[in-house]
Parts: sequence; C-alpha cells; structure tokens
Amino acid sequence: MDVFADGAPWSTLEDRGRNTGRRTAADVVVDPTAEIRSPVTGTVVRAGTYVLYCDHSDHFVVIDPDLSPGWEVKVFHFEGLQVGVGDRVEAGVTRIGTNARYLPFVSQVDEFTAEPSSPHVHIEVIDPSIPDIPSGSGGC
Repeated sequence: MDVFADGAPWSTLEDRGRNTGRRTAADVVVDPTAEIRSPVTGTVVRAGTYVLYCDHSDHFVVIDPDLSPGWEVKVFHFEGLQVGVGDRVEAGVTRIGTNARYLPFVSQVDEFTAEPSSPHVHIEVIDPSIPDIPSGSGGC
C-alpha cells in the first residue's frame, strides 16, 4: 500500500514475523461511534464471523473490487455486520458494520493512539498473483 502525502497522519508499524510486507495491510483507528463503510466499490464475496486468535469472535467482509477484479479487499474488527454475499457496496457510502469493535486485548496499534485507545478496523488488499506463504503460526 502506498500512503498519500496529503492524507491523515500515519506510521508504519514493526513487522510481527508473519512473512507479509509491512504495508500489506492497514489498521485504521476510528471513532468508536462511527459507522464502518466499505473502503472500495465492488461485490461482497464472503462475510460473516470467524474466531480471532483462537479465542475471540470477530466480523469480516471480503470484497471483490470493481477496479481490480479478482483481488480481495478484506475488512475485520467491527460490530453489526450489515452486508452479505452478493451485495454490491460503494466506497465510502455502503455501511458494512455498525461500529468498530473494541478488542478484548491490547493491540499493536494501541501503542500509537491517545488514551483511552479507540478501536481500529483492519484492512488488507490481496493480489492473487502473489503466492500466499503461510506464516507458520500453526493456527489453533
């Protein structure tokens, strides 16, 4: 991901040994009361609930973006899932969740936010032409 010079303040966090580049995803700190809207225009290909770190329920949405068909834009860490498979979403318009989710543990991004920490939404962009190399974390 490239950062726009005229965008919001940002920083690149330390690598956590997951065999992914340091700019393959973004943690976006948001107002805890703000609606979560789609970051891209496209079609929802997967959405639902999964288990985060083997212990915590979390929502996710995966979008096939119109501008890069076949790629995946993944959004995690929010409450109140509002879309389902096959739904069309519009960047900045379609509500995909009711609000960001406070995680029940200290997150890496919390080190860089004011107290009390606000929740963040995790956004990943996956280019299917790049092999997915397992991190070796072993799962649950």
